[in-house]
Amino acid sequence: MKKTYLLISTVPVCGMIVAVFALCCSSPGRKFSEQHWREQVEKTSAEALFAPHKKDGRYFNPWMPMEEKGLISVLGWKMTSGREYSEYEKNYRPAIHPDPLRRIQQLGDADFILWIGHNSFLIRVNGEYWLTDPIFSERALLPKRKVPPGMTPGDIEKLGGTIHLLISHNHYDHLDADSIRGLPAGTKAYVPSGLKDYIRSLGIKDVVELDWWQKTVTAKGTTLTALPAQHWSRRITQGTNSTLWASFMLESPGVNIYCGGDSGYFVGYREFGRIFKKIDYALLPTTAYHPRWFMHYPHMDVDEALRAFSELGAKYFVPTQWGTFALGDEPVGYPAIELKRKIQGGNLDPSRYKITGIGEIIVISGQ
Repeated sequence: MKKTYLLISTVPVCGMIVAVFALCCSSPGRKFSEQHWREQVEKTSAEALFAPHKKDGRYFNPWMPMEEKGLISVLGWKMTSGREYSEYEKNYRPAIHPDPLRRIQQLGDADFILWIGHNSFLIRVNGEYWLTDPIFSERALLPKRKVPPGMTPGDIEKLGGTIHLLISHNHYDHLDADSIRGLPAGTKAYVPSGLKDYIRSLGIKDVVELDWWQKTVTAKGTTLTALPAQHWSRRITQGTNSTLWASFMLESPGVNIYCGGDSGYFVGYREFGRIFKKIDYALLPTTAYHPRWFMHYPHMDVDEALRAFSELGAKYFVPTQWGTFALGDEPVGYPAIELKRKIQGGNLDPSRYKITGIGEIIVISGQ
C-alpha cells in the first residue's frame, strides 16, 4: 500500500515539474527587444513623476506600472542558461584599499566620497557625514559577499560627530538590519515613506521619513530631497510595495551629489537634470541587468546608466552596486569592465568616470 501511494503521488508531481519547466523555457517574457523597451520609456510623461503613487496601501510608479513577475518567470530565469562570460570577466574584482581611517585623517577637512561596497558609501560634505545603504554583513539575506567592506562599524564609530543615514529602499542588499543596529548612538536616518517605524525598531531614534519631492535641511544647511526611482520593495516581514523606494539629491554650499539608489532607466533622469542645474557627482547603479528580459524594468544596464548620466548633466559618474554581490547573471566585476569598454569605444573623457576600488576615496572637487 505504501509503495502504491508513493507511485500515485509522484506521477502528478513529476508531471507538474515537467509542465513548469516547459512553461519556463517557452516563456514569452524571454523575448526582449531593446528598441521596443526604449520606445516604451519614451512614451512616458515627466508629469507622472509628480502624480499620486499609492493606492490601496501599495506604492507604484505612476509613469510606467511594473509588470508582475511570478514564480514561472523566476524559474524561467533560474532554469535556463544565460550568456557566456570569459574567465577574466568571471574573476574580475574591484581593488581593496586598506586603512580608511588613516587616509580620511590625511585629508584634513576636505570633502570626499568613499566606496564601502555595493551601494554603501561614506560621504563627507559641508562637514557632515552621510552613510548610504550600509551593509557590512557577510550576506544580503542569501547572496554572499565577494569582497570585504571598505569600512567596518568600528571605523564608523571612530569618525565622531553625527552620522546621517540614507536608506533608498527595503531590499536586503540596501537595508541590512544588523548593520544599522551597529551604527553609533545619535545616528540620524532619512528614509522613504513607510520605513520610519522599522528603522526605529532597529535602534535609530531620530528618523525623518520622506515622500518623493519632499525636502529636509540639516543643521549645517545641507538640503536633502527625496526623488522618484523606478524600482519596488519587499521584505519577508513587509509586503510587496508596502514601503516606498527613492533616490536622493544632496545639495550643500560646495557640492551637489545625486544618490541614485536602485533603479531602472526612466524619464526621471531627464527631469532631474532640468530641475537641478548643478549636479557634481552622480552615483548610479550598474548591476543585476542580465538577463535583460527579466531585469530591464528595475535595473539599468551600462548603456542606460550612461544615458542617465548624460541626462542628469552631472560632471562625474560614480558606478555603484557592482563588485560585491552576485545578484544577476553577470559576474560581479562585469559592469565595471563593460563601462570601461564603453568609455574607450565611445571616445568618452575617462576623467569623468570614477570607477573606484573598495575603500578608495574620491576627493570632491565640484566647487
